[in-house]
Amino acid sequence: MPKLADQPYRADILAIDDTPENLQLLSQLLTDRAYKVRSVTKGKTALRAAQAAPPDLILLDINMPEMGGYEVCEQLKADERTREIPVIFISALGETLDKVRAFQVGGVDFVTKPFQVEEVLARIETHLQLCSLRKQLQVQNQQLQQEIRDRKIAQETFTKAFRSSPSPIAITTLEAGRFLEVNLSFLRLSGYTRNEVIGYRIDELDLGLDMNRYAEGLAQLEDVGVLHNWEFELRTKTGDYRTVLLSVELIELQGHRCALAIANDITERKRLENEFISLVSHELKTPMNSLIGALDLVSTGQLGALTDKGQQMITMAINNAERLVRLVNDILDLERMKSGTLTLHPSPCHLPDLFGQAESVMQAMAQTAHIQLVVEPVEIQLLADRDRIQQLLTNLLSNAIKFSSSGGIVRLTAQVIDKP
Repeated sequence: MPKLADQPYRADILAIDDTPENLQLLSQLLTDRAYKVRSVTKGKTALRAAQAAPPDLILLDINMPEMGGYEVCEQLKADERTREIPVIFISALGETLDKVRAFQVGGVDFVTKPFQVEEVLARIETHLQLCSLRKQLQVQNQQLQQEIRDRKIAQETFTKAFRSSPSPIAITTLEAGRFLEVNLSFLRLSGYTRNEVIGYRIDELDLGLDMNRYAEGLAQLEDVGVLHNWEFELRTKTGDYRTVLLSVELIELQGHRCALAIANDITERKRLENEFISLVSHELKTPMNSLIGALDLVSTGQLGALTDKGQQMITMAINNAERLVRLVNDILDLERMKSGTLTLHPSPCHLPDLFGQAESVMQAMAQTAHIQLVVEPVEIQLLADRDRIQQLLTNLLSNAIKFSSSGGIVRLTAQVIDKP
């Protein structure tokens, strides 16, 4: 039923009666209660009025010339535009009202003349409310049906994507880690059949997972709801290991918390990375070391004396070649760290010696950039990887020199900080 906030009247009512006095009485009665009333005296006119502008409710006299109330109601209910409009029949006291037929043709109620004001108003209000509720229910039902259709489409789309995805996908319960569903790509990767996976827990399958890391990942998943690029070594049914990156998202299925895991097999990529490290190490470092060796021969005069200018140029070439070797080493170390193959070899180290070596390596670069390099040795004994510490110090000095203004000072020092 329309609300007062939407329009200046409570509802639009079409009153049909062949007696003008009755129409006038109804119109006055309802208008005083903020209803909009349209009055007609003939059935055919009423049909045209209802079809042109469907009212919220119809008051329909039974006994009318040309077209009676029952026939009018039948035609209203046969028209899709007016089918849902509630019809209340009007019957004079003493007239025979065929209640069964009234309801059969689509009437919802009836009132008798002379009108009892409170009864008429109560019946009108009741059926307007019922009609409004029915319309709301229809809208909600349509929305629900659309949601069901949308959900079905989404489910079908997900199912197709799940089954046909080239990436291995698995759905497990969160707490127990029990497999609920896997796709064909997962079965191909793991080597297991569907019957060997569905219903089993992750720890019941010989997948070679680090269960401590797995438990840590689950805790993180519960906190943030998603995990990205979680690297694992997965053991297949044949005993081979595959390196996979897992992306896991927390989902809910039938009221249960589950994990949706999508795997990316990076075994081949890891192999290529290792080959790259080996290739760079051999193809770049070997000729660079040969070049430095040849430059050293020239620098020491073993191939003939050099002028001061020539010696200066050879020294610059050696420094730049050594710098290039350091850059290559940095690239190799970065790749080793990314691939997990970087190993450390700790041994006792004297920090002033490391400072002195770093100073001698970077002094030429500092002089070329017109930077004063100040090294303040500190008597500290370390247990560390000597080569990595040396690499760290030269990189620090290189960056400091590179980003300092000409004429500036770069100072290298250290201090012991006691842990609290």
